[in-house]
Amino acid sequence: MYVEKEIVAAGVSARLDRLPPTRFFRGLVARIAIGGWFEFYEMFMAAYIALGLIRSGMYRATTVGLFDVNGFASFLGSFFAGMFVGTVALGGFTDRFGRRAVFTFAMLIYSVATFVAAFQTSPQTMDLWRFIAGIGIGVQLITVDTYISELTPHHTRGRYMAFSILVILTSVPVVAVLSYALVPHAFLGLDGWRWVMIIGSAGAVLIWFMRRGLPESPRWLESKGRLGEALTIVDAIERRVIAETGRALEPPRTGTADAAGEGQGSFAEMWKGRYLRRTVMLSLFNFFQTFGVYGFGAWVPVLLYTKGLTITHSLLYTMVIAFTTPLGALGAMAFAERIERKWQLVGCAVMVAVAGVLFGLARDPLPILLFGGLVTIANNWLIGIFHTYQAELYPTRIRARAVGFVFSWSRVSSIFVGFWVAALLKHSGVPAVFALISSAMFVIVVMVGFFGPKTNGIRLEELSQ
Repeated sequence: MYVEKEIVAAGVSARLDRLPPTRFFRGLVARIAIGGWFEFYEMFMAAYIALGLIRSGMYRATTVGLFDVNGFASFLGSFFAGMFVGTVALGGFTDRFGRRAVFTFAMLIYSVATFVAAFQTSPQTMDLWRFIAGIGIGVQLITVDTYISELTPHHTRGRYMAFSILVILTSVPVVAVLSYALVPHAFLGLDGWRWVMIIGSAGAVLIWFMRRGLPESPRWLESKGRLGEALTIVDAIERRVIAETGRALEPPRTGTADAAGEGQGSFAEMWKGRYLRRTVMLSLFNFFQTFGVYGFGAWVPVLLYTKGLTITHSLLYTMVIAFTTPLGALGAMAFAERIERKWQLVGCAVMVAVAGVLFGLARDPLPILLFGGLVTIANNWLIGIFHTYQAELYPTRIRARAVGFVFSWSRVSSIFVGFWVAALLKHSGVPAVFALISSAMFVIVVMVGFFGPKTNGIRLEELSQ
């Protein structure tokens, strides 16, 4: 049993980092991840309702030029443009107002905008509301990452983050099944794709129930000088852990760095010292990772349709491939703390490049499903690891702002990837799309392999010293 003076001397981070893994932490992470569940539902929904939007005449599969609002690429681009604004312009809100408050507010913006978008009849107004929904999601994604990384102990941080991605990615097969069942039909006078969007907007209702009992990040409170509030939360967490395990806690480490008195931090800080190299590396990583994740994920039905499959078969194959999505998160969860995270990112990029090219060349159902599944597993394993990785590399005082900035580069590339994919499909076919994706994966291998620091098992405060 630790004594009172050890508790006082240790600080918030040391007390959190010595806690064992428990059901309490899994439940806490799962509740935060439910917020991200609706965000991923929205992001991947685009792929599964694409053929419905095209068949309804609202959008075309290809584009006649950059920023053609009548092409499906604009449906994707407007959303990612909103995410860019959310991550860059509003990412600092999370560092200023707290993880819990921004988590709730961002979810509300997304849900309302998605509900309104479901009733639009022109590409211009649809793109407008998709842009607004993207703003909410841009803020939400970086909030989820920072929130979980700060609440969980350092020795299980990667596993819990991967677990949150597993929870989040179950949204992909759900939206795939809903789209397969609804998109080809109309109900109550509304096209099926509209019902898929309406269902996705339900997050606003759930979030008000989920936020009850969610604590603010004690590390964030400590960094703002609100030590009393931070210690109250840590006390409550420790009581829950002791009650669950039935054992006394290990003494916290004293004399280690913590977040007390960090202050506000600044945007300029991420461009100084060790953070400069990390910022450049993560910015390039994020810019190119979307070529694989969304260049493939958001276009699967259209890519299959372009191969000559019917709408029904394209949606069926896409649904089957979607069921491999959680396998990537399970892999990330199983190996998050066993294999250095930077090397997992490199391995996933190589798999996306190789399996992607083979998918582009495949014509028969079995290889289409096999290589499509491998690309999906690798993409989502990468997602499960990089959300942990980038949140580890900055101090609490600028974590959300810095993660928002580097993550915003993925939103920049996502705006253009859709137009590039559409142009390649029109002029060169599916194999050319995967040549582009493979080239992007090579950049990731180089940047992370040579410039990415090791992070497994290292405390957040030590990583940022």
